[in-house]
Amino acid sequence: MAGINVSEVGIDDISLHFPRLYFAMQDFAKFRGADYGKLSKGLGLEAMAIPDVHEDTATMGANAVSRLIDRNSIEPSSIGRIYLGTESALDGAKPTATYIMDMLEQRYSPKFGEKCFRNCDVVDMTFACIGAVDAMHNTLDWAARGGEERNRIGIVVFADNAKYDLGSSGEYTQGAGGGAILISHNPRLLVIPDIWGIATMPVHDFFKPRREIETRTVVENVLELAEESGASITSNLAEKILKLLPRSKKKNAVLFENEKIMIHKDTPIFDGQFSNRCYSESVKQAFIDFRQKAIVEGRYDPDTDEILTNQWSRIIVHLPYAFQGKRMFPDVFRHDRRELPMWVNIVEEIGPEPISSEYPDTPDGIEEFEKANDSYRRLISKTDEFQTFVDERIEKTQRASSLIGNQYTGSIFLALMSAMESDYLENVEIESNRIGLCGYGSGAKAKVFEGIVQPGWREIASRFHLFERLSTRHAINKTVYEALHKGKRKRSVVKPSTEFALVSVGFEGDLEGQRRYKWVE
Repeated sequence: MAGINVSEVGIDDISLHFPRLYFAMQDFAKFRGADYGKLSKGLGLEAMAIPDVHEDTATMGANAVSRLIDRNSIEPSSIGRIYLGTESALDGAKPTATYIMDMLEQRYSPKFGEKCFRNCDVVDMTFACIGAVDAMHNTLDWAARGGEERNRIGIVVFADNAKYDLGSSGEYTQGAGGGAILISHNPRLLVIPDIWGIATMPVHDFFKPRREIETRTVVENVLELAEESGASITSNLAEKILKLLPRSKKKNAVLFENEKIMIHKDTPIFDGQFSNRCYSESVKQAFIDFRQKAIVEGRYDPDTDEILTNQWSRIIVHLPYAFQGKRMFPDVFRHDRRELPMWVNIVEEIGPEPISSEYPDTPDGIEEFEKANDSYRRLISKTDEFQTFVDERIEKTQRASSLIGNQYTGSIFLALMSAMESDYLENVEIESNRIGLCGYGSGAKAKVFEGIVQPGWREIASRFHLFERLSTRHAINKTVYEALHKGKRKRSVVKPSTEFALVSVGFEGDLEGQRRYKWVE
């Protein structure tokens, strides 16, 4: 194989912050009347991280960055950029990254000066769950372009609250957390070569639309609720109120300003089955693109080299739930082995795969093929060959996800930390190994890239303390869970300590919606 020309930039360190609260999946299953065995053994779910009252996207991100700065003794003025990947932004215009910057300035300006972050570039990047991968891709390019002599240092932040409607089919996949990735030349953890497989397909598998509702409908619903509660509201009075819409001159009468109200919810609209198909297809196409680019770059020779997925000692993918990786990867496994003798044995065991051209080119025909292909993926996943592949390359990535749940943009990096800390704790040597990474964001886009494990990986992984910290969290019951989900609880369940905390929104004297944070010792 031709020599690899790599710009030595990559991940120097990663830090992770997750809420101190969790809702055990066994308790959730009892609460919802769900099958715990299916959630645990079928999807790999054991607990979901739940943000406390004082936590949001910004605090989780800022806490992770602070952890990274402290343990690496980084001088703030040396950080050239802080790029945030999130789909849980706190504002429609003001980047959540600026809230993170505000918190960091509060904490570090006494030591480093008020302008210690003044020349740092910040921005939010949003593409569902792949936003943090996009932010990292961009930051790697920026660091490489500066050259080793300029030694550009950047921090990529991921922070999300994966929240679904109560009682919805996605509720059990909830989770939350934030993280920070230190990008530099000559990284201690992972060098990332500049070969990226990409697949984009505009679909509506998961999205958070700006919803519209007529103002009159809102008021009518309020009046109906008032009547149900026993309030005496005559039809004449109700009609007088409705006739005022939207002409009210009352100060701050937001509801009365327009005929319609725009509503944004943190919870998504989604089609789970369709999204799984989009995920599988996008990652497969991105893998094909990566493979072709690797051939062109001289990284891979299909005539002499071992197949790519066997070269990757660990395969790290976006995990909306812990077992999603092994459920999704049969497509890539199949594509990478079709021409090998071993595939003949698999076909003899489970039968030939469905071919799209053998189905009618109609909506019903396409749906029939997709169902057949879904069934075939499940058959592949049950073969001994695939089970061995999962045990060797994917299993360790699932462990932390099982205990936290979905982190949206951070899920792929949580999986990376889970695998590397597990290898460290089990004294497995992975130096110089290649790791395959597959990011995915609904809408939809996938990116496939790889990392080369560096000699300093043990030192870095030894400081994660991921599983140790997970064991010290505070369990909550269904009453507290619902109160937090609905925003009814006003006081923190666990008092904030040595962390950033949200202290007010639109406090007296501030602008409407203005958020204030502070560091709590």
